[in-house]
Amino acid sequence: MQWTSALAIYLLMWVFSAFFVLPFHGRRAGDEDEVFVQGQEPGAPVRFRPLRIMVQMTVVTAAIFLLFYLAYLQGWVDPDVIAGRA
Repeated sequence: MQWTSALAIYLLMWVFSAFFVLPFHGRRAGDEDEVFVQGQEPGAPVRFRPLRIMVQMTVVTAAIFLLFYLAYLQGWVDPDVIAGRA
């Protein structure tokens, strides 16, 4: 596998990991007694911490990519089958 292919796969996994990480974040505005912003959606988080979310996405993606790359090295993932050549 070329390093550019590995990087592209890693970045795709990183973006998709947001769908796994984001639902586990914090208290919602509806759970609090007072609303911080008038008209705020009750399901919106009270405090948005993008750096924390990106770090968690990176950790999750690193674990998933490590498993994927291990499967690639062991031959469990055949590039010819994925590309439709076999």
